[in-house]
Amino acid sequence: MPTLTLNFEDLTMTYTYTWANAEQTLLNRDDGASIPTDPANRNYAEFLASNETAADYVAPPAPPVLTTEQKLNAAGLTVAELKELFGLT
Repeated sequence: MPTLTLNFEDLTMTYTYTWANAEQTLLNRDDGASIPTDPANRNYAEFLASNETAADYVAPPAPPVLTTEQKLNAAGLTVAELKELFGLT
């Protein structure tokens, strides 16, 4: 029966990194890994040794400002139901 021999020493992985926060305490890697910036962390040590750079952190956009009616609808209430709840009908 044939045998398959794998040599993982010749396998080189190339990743893309992005800072996960403005404080640069966490890196996101394109394979889904989240890497804390702790020199004792093997993945972070590999990042430092690779001389790779991480893309800048981009803050998510601010959520839209909702009207009172939109907030009530999100809570499953109508203005009429809220008025009735507080006896304002």
